[in-house]
Amino acid sequence: MKRFHLILLILIFLLPVAIWAQKPAGKPKVLVLEIRDQIDPRMTRYVELALAEAKRAEADYVVVDMDTYGGTVNDGDAIRMKMLAFPRPVYVFVNRNAASAGALIAIACDSIYMTAGADIGAATVVTGGTGEAAPDKYQSYMRSMMRSTAEANGRDPRIAEAMVDEDIEIEGISPAGNVLTFTTSEAIRHGYCEGQVNSIEEILEKNNIRDYEMVRYGLSFTERIISFVLNPFISGILILLILGGLYYELQTPGIGFPLATAVVALILYLVPYYLNGLAANWEIIALVIGVLLLAAEVFVIPGFGVAGISGMVLVSGSLVLIMLDNDWFDFSGVATGKLWSALVAVSLGMVGSLVLFVFTGARLINSKQFKKISLQHTQESANGYTSTYITEKMIGKTGTAYTVLRPSGKVMIDGTLYDAATRGEYVDSGTPVTVISQEGTSIRVKGEVKVENA
Repeated sequence: MKRFHLILLILIFLLPVAIWAQKPAGKPKVLVLEIRDQIDPRMTRYVELALAEAKRAEADYVVVDMDTYGGTVNDGDAIRMKMLAFPRPVYVFVNRNAASAGALIAIACDSIYMTAGADIGAATVVTGGTGEAAPDKYQSYMRSMMRSTAEANGRDPRIAEAMVDEDIEIEGISPAGNVLTFTTSEAIRHGYCEGQVNSIEEILEKNNIRDYEMVRYGLSFTERIISFVLNPFISGILILLILGGLYYELQTPGIGFPLATAVVALILYLVPYYLNGLAANWEIIALVIGVLLLAAEVFVIPGFGVAGISGMVLVSGSLVLIMLDNDWFDFSGVATGKLWSALVAVSLGMVGSLVLFVFTGARLINSKQFKKISLQHTQESANGYTSTYITEKMIGKTGTAYTVLRPSGKVMIDGTLYDAATRGEYVDSGTPVTVISQEGTSIRVKGEVKVENA
């Protein structure tokens, strides 16, 4: 009987496990992300967010919908490493082009599928300025990445290198003097494509993935705002608000609103570029130092000299550099178009600020808000106001110390109070004084020694 009870108890505990084991699994989850633009820091961030979402949603498969002519080597390398490290199968659908950094990313995926008429290859590193081939150190780095990526996914590393270096000859595949680029059929023949397809659904069907749940990843509202702010035109408007806000705050300190506008615009300008890896710490520090130098020129150092010029150079230079993916002034990987876009955005922002200063200055002075915080009336002497500049001859006049002079204070002369100072001696209040010199707005006095009778 005890044995029967023991068996019954075991069955009771095993029954839920058996039911759970027989429960049908959920639909396979497929996340689709798009690389259909230039490979740059924005694309790197987009891929990072998409793969993070795939992990969070426990996606079973990731499909990359690709059509790109490439971009910067650093960003291509960053995306490549994310693809290689992703724990789930990653398929790439080359829906027209996978050139340069795009080829590197495609090779990093577990499986490559291409549409009819697509191409993959042409991964030679070129300079951003002229479009010519970059120095050999960059080509060597790219060859190494292509070779190691191909080896990681079981593809011929020599072919991957030939996509970078025109001097590599592969008999029957790539003659010397030509950078290797595969068509769809050539890529299939040489092991760089698993098959020709017309859609992502066809890729899933070829891999026996059915009754699936497919989601295309899109940026959140916040991320879309960040991408919107990264537009050079919007960056130029933010620069205008930064410089305009600082100008008006320096001209009329204490208002607060112009400074708040400048701070908000600066945050909107810096945060997207920082999150996308463009704004380096040293570039932000240079911008802050430039602003401080301009403030010192206005409040501390009269005129416009070294501090002001240095501040302008640092502010304008750092605003340009923040928009570019340069490596300590190395612009070899920066496209000419991006360089010109940054220069134009900053220049238009500064010119726009200057125009704003000229055409809105008069309106600001005449506005009700400005009149509330500024003196709008002349203080005429006929109404009892006196100038602090002493025009009459004071030397030799006598009076009394109205306050203690230590050595400066106030004296009463002919019924009028004046700011005065001694040559260093202490004079008590009520002591007779004589004016010994005067300079503009101040007078210098000496106390008369009182002689007491014996």
